[in-house]
Amino acid sequence: MKNGPVVVIGAGLAGLAAAVRLAAAGRDVQVVEARGEPGGCCGTATAGPYRFDTGPSVLTMPGVLADVFGAAGEDMDAWLPLQRLDPYYRLAYDDGSHLDVVAGADAMTERVAALCGPAEADRYRRFRRLLGEMFDAEWPVFIDADVTRLRSLARPAALLRLAALGGFRRLDRLAAAHLTDDRLIKAHTFQALYVGLPPRRALGIYAVIAHMDTVGGVYFPREGGMHAIPRALAGVAEKAGAQLRYGTRAVRVEADSGGVTGVRLEGGERIAARQVVVACDLPSALAGLLPPGVADWRTRRPKHSPSCLVMHFGLDRTLPGQAHHTLHLGRRWDAAFDALAAGRPQPDPNLLVTYPASDAGAAPAGHATLSVLEPAPNLHGPTDWARTGPRLRERLLQRMQDHGYGDLSGAPGLVLDPPAWQRLGHAAGTPFALDHRFTQTAWFRPSGAPRRVPGLHLAGMFTAPGVGVPPVLISGRLAAERILAERPLEGSR
Repeated sequence: MKNGPVVVIGAGLAGLAAAVRLAAAGRDVQVVEARGEPGGCCGTATAGPYRFDTGPSVLTMPGVLADVFGAAGEDMDAWLPLQRLDPYYRLAYDDGSHLDVVAGADAMTERVAALCGPAEADRYRRFRRLLGEMFDAEWPVFIDADVTRLRSLARPAALLRLAALGGFRRLDRLAAAHLTDDRLIKAHTFQALYVGLPPRRALGIYAVIAHMDTVGGVYFPREGGMHAIPRALAGVAEKAGAQLRYGTRAVRVEADSGGVTGVRLEGGERIAARQVVVACDLPSALAGLLPPGVADWRTRRPKHSPSCLVMHFGLDRTLPGQAHHTLHLGRRWDAAFDALAAGRPQPDPNLLVTYPASDAGAAPAGHATLSVLEPAPNLHGPTDWARTGPRLRERLLQRMQDHGYGDLSGAPGLVLDPPAWQRLGHAAGTPFALDHRFTQTAWFRPSGAPRRVPGLHLAGMFTAPGVGVPPVLISGRLAAERILAERPLEGSR
């Protein structure tokens, strides 16, 4: 063989994003996926007539997703029509007030003025502009870029600009320097949970997440829920020529002194390959799938994000007026984050309730689905989940009843807690991979191109840019671009 196929291990969003671009560029691509369908972390499950998304529920930056389709000459709207949610979020505060996050600077400023007063609305408008400036400075240089080489950090102009904007302050202090109403500060700092850190430990650079969802908007597929995303990407990859092999487990990436030589599958089959994209749980892959030269100082003592307790419910009714995403923010804000940092359950948890009413196929007519996520410690903490899990589930049911959702104890559904996440293949029992402390950000995050194993590329949440649908899609694009930039190899091994 000359080049052989590129093997992509894992048909999640990162693996599919890489496969689409590689196949569209004319490469022979084989995607091997242990499960029986695409999706990876962006999965789906059923309970009777109800269907639930078991992965991410928040989709921002749809242009990143559209670029994947565009790389294959396809129109995303034809494969995956999206709708922009209105409101993006509803923030429900412990004092009984709420704030709907809506599209447009003027409309949103009016909402802030009604809740917090005109002076705070003026401050909000200025802060909103700051978020946009920070996003413009950060996105093209440190998020939408390959940072596998140390020199990628040598961007003095960009670093100085971010510093001037407050990017290296703590996130809570950055927000408090511009806003005075605690409710509005919380609205722009709760996103630190997405990167696994409390707001007072996260850097201000992560204010770009607040820009992405409160300014850029939150979207949802018109049909099929979030799992429609990997299904559509898999269809585009196959149309472009990729071969997707479901129910096929890779057990070893083989390499010699010159780099990757092939992939060994469960059952003994071997695919000769010089380039492999591994887009699955990295700690699990390091435990046997990957060759020895991959591990380095970045992977020796990984700091995982907190996990979550998620309860999915099938409702025999609908909830008129309920927002798609509602955040119920607790009274003990700092104590909640402190508990998570110490590996303990939150005393007064902040809850994300998702009500995908527009996903008509998720429930029978007149019925609906509802999901609630409570941040929780991962399995590296002291929590005894055999004892604590049932207690937290009962507490969460009571919280939901207190918030007006009724008695959900008898509703059909599904529960996912840290032990369940671990059984699904997530290291430390968290579906959020590594947290984004400074020493696990950009070049400091596990490299997408391990230098001691040429031809091996990593993609997904564990590599840069990191956690979230847009970063994961970008990681797949970066892996594909590195492969396409490599000089073609001749001969055989």
